[in-house]
Order: sequence, then structure tokens, then C-alpha cells
Amino acid sequence: MSEYWYNVVSKQVEEGPQSDWSKLLGPYSSRAEAEQAMSQVQANNERWDEGDDEDSSWDNNPGNDAR
Repeated sequence: MSEYWYNVVSKQVEEGPQSDWSKLLGPYSSRAEAEQAMSQVQANNERWDEGDDEDSSWDNNPGNDAR
């Protein structure tokens, strides 16, 4: 079974890792999944940013926690 990688420099999908690992996202099980790699990265970043907003109200004082 082939693995697919997305090269963030060339913006191309590679079948099997052909480039330096620092340029690759993956592995993915299909070419279509690898082609969507940057969209998934963007979605993950947005989701994590929303979590950061929630964490910014945390103050390390248990007395402020809702009961």
C-alpha cells in the first residue's frame, strides 16, 4: 500500500517520501487526502486558536474556578 506525502515547498503530492522530511506533511493513505493537507492544517490551526482564546482566561487561582 502506497503512502502519500504533501511537500510544503513544491506544493506537490509525493508517492512515498521523496524529499527531506522537514518539507513533508504526512503520511496520508490516499493522494486526495494528501492534496487536502494544507486545508487540514488551516482547520487545525483555527481550532487550536479558539482553544487558546479559552485558555487565556485561565489564571492559576483555584479560588476563581466556577463551582
